[in-house]
Amino acid sequence: MSDQSSFKKYLSQYGIYVAFLLLIVVMATLSPVFLKPTNLLNILRQTSINGIIAIGMTLVILTGGIDLSVGSILALSAVVATSFAHPGEHSIILPLAAGLITGLLCGFVNGFIIAVNKIAPFIVTLAMMTIARGLALVYTNGRPVIELSDSYNHIGSSYLLGIPTPVIIFIVVIGAGLFLLKYTRFGRHIYATGGNEMAARISGVNTKRVIIWVYSLTGLLSGLAGIVLSARVMSASPATGQGYELDAIAAVVIGGTKLTGGVGTIAGTLIGALIIGVMNNGLDLLNISSYWQLFVKGVIILLAVVLDYKKQV
Repeated sequence: MSDQSSFKKYLSQYGIYVAFLLLIVVMATLSPVFLKPTNLLNILRQTSINGIIAIGMTLVILTGGIDLSVGSILALSAVVATSFAHPGEHSIILPLAAGLITGLLCGFVNGFIIAVNKIAPFIVTLAMMTIARGLALVYTNGRPVIELSDSYNHIGSSYLLGIPTPVIIFIVVIGAGLFLLKYTRFGRHIYATGGNEMAARISGVNTKRVIIWVYSLTGLLSGLAGIVLSARVMSASPATGQGYELDAIAAVVIGGTKLTGGVGTIAGTLIGALIIGVMNNGLDLLNISSYWQLFVKGVIILLAVVLDYKKQV
């Protein structure tokens, strides 16, 4: 009995890392191109966008919430940022500030309505998903924003010490997320709010403020992801970011964060995002249809939820 409980504990703590290593071994076996440095850098570059959003989604889910609007906020932030990024018009500071503030404001609206009016996060963020997408279409008249300045495109195409800038930005976001949750009072309040909101409130935690800040930060990170993505592809479309909320939620759930809140880590989310990135890249290398990729991703999410439930009973 003790051996079984020890195995369950080991599986709970390290199962996600074992699964990640097994996935790498399988992909490397099936495709000789997979482990080439250029492909590995490509995986990290592709993962950075989903990873940035997933860090914010981790904070939201830790409070027991959900955010379905991150993909639409990314699109709105991207088109707003790029509209100020045409050559010779403005300093690079203006498009960056415009994109980040747009994301922050959308997230703040989500958090304020959820915290003050006690409306289910699913409903509020579903509405924001439609609102932000609609605003992006109205703002651009349904057309992509093109002809961006070199300084803006540099964000998505440049390297530092051989590492793509989007990956460096992702690493900085990971570090900030780890520090926030592990070493700050606000991080402890996030866990307390998700674990038992009423008990946290009785203990003196301003849970409304926590929820507002968490959704605001998630919106800010969605705005940042929109800037990085638009700089990578050198344009911004109001239709971009569709389905990104599912990838972010998948990374968080696969990484072991409980959908009920209170339990989860940034490290787990990082591994979850990398699993999705490796899987997408590997299936592309194997010339497997994108339709099957969606199917596989859905199965992985379902298995992660089932395993999480099994660990609780």
